[in-house]
Amino acid sequence: MTAFPALPDRRFGIIYADPPWDYRGQLQHAGMGSGDTGGAVRHYPTVGLSDLKRLDVARIAEEDCLLFMWATNPHLDQAIELGRAWDFQWATVAFVWDKERVNPGFYTLSQCELCLVFKRGRIPAPRGARNVRQLVRSRRGSHSEKPEEVRRRIEDMFPTQNKIELFARTKTAGWSSWGLEVADPSEGSSTDAQPRP
Repeated sequence: MTAFPALPDRRFGIIYADPPWDYRGQLQHAGMGSGDTGGAVRHYPTVGLSDLKRLDVARIAEEDCLLFMWATNPHLDQAIELGRAWDFQWATVAFVWDKERVNPGFYTLSQCELCLVFKRGRIPAPRGARNVRQLVRSRRGSHSEKPEEVRRRIEDMFPTQNKIELFARTKTAGWSSWGLEVADPSEGSSTDAQPRP
């Protein structure tokens, strides 16, 4: 298993996660004549479902907490299983990201990615905006990079809750950041971006 840093010794009302899903070495193709994008394994250490389940995310969750989790389409079943293993109940699809670019797929051209939401206890209070839209249109950036708009919409919905990003790549103001790609995973108030490996 990848040696992750220890989870912080505090609790959060909002947990935002982009797990490094394991594709078992499968590479992704960008289309005829373009070669491959390398796949996840060439960009960061991927982690199998059984190892992801061992992370004690329930320990850092408030009694009333929401888990927003990115799930690549081939991993939807694993994402729901993982949310339950972390002691959350499946709720719904929070966001649908239209990447505005397509990748070849085995069945249809791949263009969207889902951010799921799971609930523990009740929806955290107080709540902010209740008119946040599910569809996010944002052109795909570098490998596995998620649109900042999703984080902003979560902040609009839950402006006062303690928030943490798991498997973070950078630090974000107002959030704690945890993962292999941030310099100090216990702190999240800095906006200093850390380079990707």
